[in-house]
Amino acid sequence: MEISREIYWNVGHGVGTLLPMYLLTFAAIAVLASAFMRRIKVYKQGQPVDRLDQLPIRITNLAKNVLLQSKVTLVKGPGLVHGLFFWGFFLLFLGTCLIVIQADFTDLLFGVKFLEGNFYLFFSVVLDLAGLVALVMLGSLFVRRYFVRPDGLETIKDDAIIHGLLFAILISGFVIEGARMAVTEMGTSLAFWSPVGLVFAKGMAGLGEEHLRSLHRLTWWFHLLLVMAFIVLIPFTKLRHIFTTSLNYLFEDLGPTGKLVSIDMEDEEAESFGAAAITDLTWKDIFDADACTQCKRCQDRCPAYNTDKPLSPMKIVNQIGEVAFENPKANLIETCDKDAIWACTTCLACQDICPASIEHVKKIIDMRRNMVLMEGEFPGEEVMTAMEQTEVNGNPLGLGYASRGDWAEEIGIKPLSEDPDVDILYFVGCYASFDKRNIKIAKSFVSLCQAAGIKVGILGKEEKCCGEPMRKMGNEYLYQSLALENVELIKGYNVKKVVTTCPHCFSTLAKDYQDLGLEIEVESYTVFLEDLLKTGKLKVNAEELHCTYHDSCYLGRHNDIYDAPRSLIKAAGGQITEMDKNRAEAFCCSAGGGRIMAEEKLGDRINIQRVKMAVETGAPTLLSNCPFCLTMFEDGVKGANVEDKLNTKDIAEVLAERLI
Repeated sequence: MEISREIYWNVGHGVGTLLPMYLLTFAAIAVLASAFMRRIKVYKQGQPVDRLDQLPIRITNLAKNVLLQSKVTLVKGPGLVHGLFFWGFFLLFLGTCLIVIQADFTDLLFGVKFLEGNFYLFFSVVLDLAGLVALVMLGSLFVRRYFVRPDGLETIKDDAIIHGLLFAILISGFVIEGARMAVTEMGTSLAFWSPVGLVFAKGMAGLGEEHLRSLHRLTWWFHLLLVMAFIVLIPFTKLRHIFTTSLNYLFEDLGPTGKLVSIDMEDEEAESFGAAAITDLTWKDIFDADACTQCKRCQDRCPAYNTDKPLSPMKIVNQIGEVAFENPKANLIETCDKDAIWACTTCLACQDICPASIEHVKKIIDMRRNMVLMEGEFPGEEVMTAMEQTEVNGNPLGLGYASRGDWAEEIGIKPLSEDPDVDILYFVGCYASFDKRNIKIAKSFVSLCQAAGIKVGILGKEEKCCGEPMRKMGNEYLYQSLALENVELIKGYNVKKVVTTCPHCFSTLAKDYQDLGLEIEVESYTVFLEDLLKTGKLKVNAEELHCTYHDSCYLGRHNDIYDAPRSLIKAAGGQITEMDKNRAEAFCCSAGGGRIMAEEKLGDRINIQRVKMAVETGAPTLLSNCPFCLTMFEDGVKGANVEDKLNTKDIAEVLAERLI
């Protein structure tokens, strides 16, 4: 027997079938295109931004994330289910395309058939199993949404429409196949290559050929109408993410991760700074709202949301979309809620896990910029005081700038103004310069460098705060003032390399200062010390230490440095018991986003939550690599009343204790 099948069996391949089929298809595509053109006009309310540079990289990202579902499957449960559904449905789409190509083009015009022989057998079994997988996965997603719905997963009318339509498309497809097979393939070996269709065929075999043909013809046209309805509904429902999420992989920020766009503070034509209206954002910010699938992954990861604060990154993005499409004159800040905007710690947990490449943090910072620069508004008086102290003394702690380098005198470290011939400039930061607890970390780091034969210099009283907390809190003007002074100072000393013990300083100097002309190599002390250990310049004793380790947001998610700190801990003899939330999934300490300057007044304290996670490991020591984290953890240990169970240290302290 011929190893193939008649395409358009029972419905005919003449004008009576093809004309209405293609008219409906073109009409549906026209509706889809017209609706998206109207949405594009809404996107254009935003400011221009170039997201088509480095096109080969962008196209690669799109292909990888769409075809492999790389970001979607990061969350193994629902992510894998969605991925399997996508692959099943995508194979069905490809199969349909192959059928149309053969029947209406290659065979019709050139007499060329390729859906036959062994390829047809492979084609049949793959599409049958793809349809089954898609149906089962769709059922799993339906159960998750309507019967075992996780907290925070919002269900709207769109979801019911989409599930119902997809179920109808898949089941009607199997009914069509079963009716055809019951008439043409029952009792043949060919039927076994369509195992799901064979089950349907056996179930309908008793209807008789006349009824089977009628059922097949009626279901075929019904199936076609369902597919047309699916196409038409795409721009009007959450189905639009088929296009918008896919395109967002093309438009995603290529980095550096977490870097903010600098505002031209000298622009005399600028009427305002930051974002209070939808037109203040970029077109990409509005497009993000259309790309959002409301999967709530960002919300699940957000430390503010998980400690009962009013911030949900998902809601912020969708509220921006509501303003753009429904009320473009509305005030963004009032719509999104000020408390929610101030609650963000800029930890990037939301963006790191987002399967749609949405940029949540930038939007929040832009709204903060407007509140601070245009309204002079801060989340509390303590933040305003810290800003004022920074303007006067170059640090938010309110201590005299002249004493910034006092800690270094007793260990023989001179400022560059006295001795500029050094191997590295240690950019100390405010906490390691003034805070007694963090000064110990600075001294430990210097002792490690001295033991390795590295000559260290500091800026001393000339150093100013890097400006990162001020910038993340929205005060771009103060940030740039501080940063420009630091940049000119560092460049003036012809420094070879800058090393920091603060991830916030590191991230700012390495990325943001580039916009201001700093092109010097900047390293985190964890990477710097790891290299000294590997090259044998630094030697430490491996003494047993049972500990857990906290990945700071600005070293981890912001800079993808996870292995170097662990390598240092292990070299010192540390045995790490990881917290459940570690590496890219690490929980924030609460101090990022300028929150180090602010009191935590709403919900539960984030630092206490993180300390409790550390206690659960059973390890007596919590190690960190950030002065902000260490400060918050020492406070959290007291707040959680676990002083007898947990002590906190910086990695540099542990290494310094074990110097040979």
